[in-house]
Amino acid sequence: MSAARPSGSGPDAIVIGSGANGLAAAVVLARAGLAVEVLEAEETAGGGARTLDLGLAPGIVHDICSAVHPMALASPFFRAFDLAARGVEMRVPEASYAQPLDGMPAAIAWRDLERTAAELGADGPSWSRLLGPLAERADVLADLALGDKRSLPRSALSPAAWPGIGGLGVGALLQGTPAWGAALRTPHARALLTGVAAHVFAPLPSLSAGGVSMLLAALGHAGGWPIPVGGSQAIADALIADLRAHGGAIRTGAPVRTWRDLPPAALTLFDTSARTAADVLVHRLPQGRERALRTFPPALGAAAKVDFVTSAPVPWRDPRVGRAGTVHLGGTREEMAAAEAEAASGRMPRRPVTLVSDPGAVDPSRIHGGLRPIWAYAHVPLRDPRDPVEMVTAQIERFAPGFRDTVVAARGISASRMADHDRALLGGDISMGSTSLLRMVARPTAAPDPYRLLGADARGGAAYLCSAAAPPGPGVHGMGGLLAARRALRDVFGIRQLPDLQP
Repeated sequence: MSAARPSGSGPDAIVIGSGANGLAAAVVLARAGLAVEVLEAEETAGGGARTLDLGLAPGIVHDICSAVHPMALASPFFRAFDLAARGVEMRVPEASYAQPLDGMPAAIAWRDLERTAAELGADGPSWSRLLGPLAERADVLADLALGDKRSLPRSALSPAAWPGIGGLGVGALLQGTPAWGAALRTPHARALLTGVAAHVFAPLPSLSAGGVSMLLAALGHAGGWPIPVGGSQAIADALIADLRAHGGAIRTGAPVRTWRDLPPAALTLFDTSARTAADVLVHRLPQGRERALRTFPPALGAAAKVDFVTSAPVPWRDPRVGRAGTVHLGGTREEMAAAEAEAASGRMPRRPVTLVSDPGAVDPSRIHGGLRPIWAYAHVPLRDPRDPVEMVTAQIERFAPGFRDTVVAARGISASRMADHDRALLGGDISMGSTSLLRMVARPTAAPDPYRLLGADARGGAAYLCSAAAPPGPGVHGMGGLLAARRALRDVFGIRQLPDLQP
């Protein structure tokens, strides 16, 4: 066991990477009384929760990776951290998400469950039976889904939680197996839920996609799918402010290539890909653990990003779509499943599944001089080098005729270049590893402690993984950071009581 060193003698803990997980870990450690330093390779902090001026139009800023944040409301870490009390305003759209369809009205998931069910017609009762019990117990389900996959949260042990947990399991089976046509029969309801499942970068149907679709859809009827006022950077900035208020420091433009680049510290946490952790700790890790990190498989598919500036809202054929914070483009369930299968097999779909968000629809501060940012990404093969602007534009135009005429500027980032602005997103793998059911548990290994990489040795301090490459996996929730920091506090510093996270 190592004790924290006297103040002024250097950091007790180093965090590599300043995404939500890295910052969450740093906040927990700093609040526990440790001297913490965060090293970020990019020139700005925030990782996938950054919002930057890309120079496309005066006053217009763009969310670099994540834009809509259901997990930021649901996460146990952020519930304790209390973003609202720190001045972060989360605007919740009237409609959580929408699914435009060719030649038919769109399917809309309103935050109001009854309204959604009423518009789904024959499938309305089934939608309510599937998601109603889950939405009522959304906090418990988030505690369970965002845990370490090794233990049950206390909230899940209450009998009152069991109907929701059982409903989540049944829903995952219904929507994650070839039986996924049994519960929902209309094209609208099937497509609406499939659009949510496609967030997972896994074959459709699959148990992991089925489970995540149930959770995210339930959150859409509970807290909603919020958009932070000013952009995702507001979340990162709240974490950074708290870290600094407790004596922590952040150095940007500070890439770490090997453990020899690190200042002496009792602990290093990696908010990086599994492979990057192996590269930095080369010749220090046990051989089996290094091999596991290097061979942790990527997700079956990648993201290619497009940032648009438009002179008007997206002219959706069904105007109701413009009231949703997130729009899933891909057509019917069958079309989306086929497109995801093509991307997973390394072939570019003719019409890739595409996600679109217009933050100005709920946050007018994002609109300047009549211009607004539009956020979009397409599901493409891993490491695909093609510029995505045209294919994403065509997919939006399919459901919003005239969209091209509103575009003032666009910037595309191919999957192969996603790591240019966030080194963790290798080949466009924004999930930072496979999202199969097995790999959501054995992430990056099946070890009892999936966060601990290395104990202290003659060459340096202990090392832990706290990124989306560890449980609970992808999303802006901070739980990877919290769970890794909790273990490190106990094992490295002998601190068993987590610090209070309230402002």
